[in-house]
Amino acid sequence: MEIIDLHCDALWKLTTLEDAKFENDERLATNRGRLQLGQVKAQVFAIYINPEISQSVQFLEVVRQIEAFHTHVLQTEGMVHITDWSQLDTLAPHEIGAILSLEGCAPIGKDLAKLSVILDAGVKLVGLTWNEENAVAHGAEQDASLGLKPFGKEVINLLNERDIIIDVSHLNEQSFWDVLPLTKYIIASHSNARALCDHPRNLTDAQAKALVEHGGHIHVVYFPSFIGANATMDDLVAHVKHLANIVGVEHLGLGSDFDGIDATIKGLAHAGEAQNLLEALGEHFSVEEVRGIANNNFRRYVKNAATC
Repeated sequence: MEIIDLHCDALWKLTTLEDAKFENDERLATNRGRLQLGQVKAQVFAIYINPEISQSVQFLEVVRQIEAFHTHVLQTEGMVHITDWSQLDTLAPHEIGAILSLEGCAPIGKDLAKLSVILDAGVKLVGLTWNEENAVAHGAEQDASLGLKPFGKEVINLLNERDIIIDVSHLNEQSFWDVLPLTKYIIASHSNARALCDHPRNLTDAQAKALVEHGGHIHVVYFPSFIGANATMDDLVAHVKHLANIVGVEHLGLGSDFDGIDATIKGLAHAGEAQNLLEALGEHFSVEEVRGIANNNFRRYVKNAATC
């Protein structure tokens, strides 16, 4: 069963590991071979910049990761750059779609021109923050009462004008509530249910409901820290079941966070094992519901967005 995965950090590894090869490097949880093995039909590659890097060079690091996307990912046989969501339906059987996202706007500082350059490179999803504060908003690890900043409204306006999906996975609570009514297209690319795991990177039931009521989607993440203590596959499935009960299974998807996480659950160590999760979900959901979570829900989401 085909999968669309909304988040991985392979680009960060490709620019930090020595002699990394996207084709089959086992240091990459999302190398091409593993994507094929796990039947991942489309993968979102996040541009993540370590916040410890000096602000003055963060934009250059973004450019380096975009270059890595082109020289490593797109130069690998069968990888296709998705710049229009309609391409998801035209991929050949042997092809895998590759999509760019920006994980946090810290690298642009207060410069909308820099954001425009990044969008021109084909970025289709943008997270306003990582876990820290930046000129746009406050991230998940910041005081939950601090929200969107004035420059953040300018950023959202530009993203709306460009029909970019805004990703709320790394926002703190107040920023989430400030951002929600301003967005045209919105999603949580890799977050779980806070009711089951009380972590600021997860969504409360109220957030989950509001996100979906605003037309958004929630994509569950595979990181044990966002699943629960001594996390297992069953625990991850429990998050899917809880969110399905809260917002409806038709609004759920997958966002592994592979290559951005330092621990995994048994049976889900890399993209090649992704079908194990679908098998586990099949014990609780119908085949069509599992296919929806795997890829069809997101396909429907972007088709609806394209007609708005």
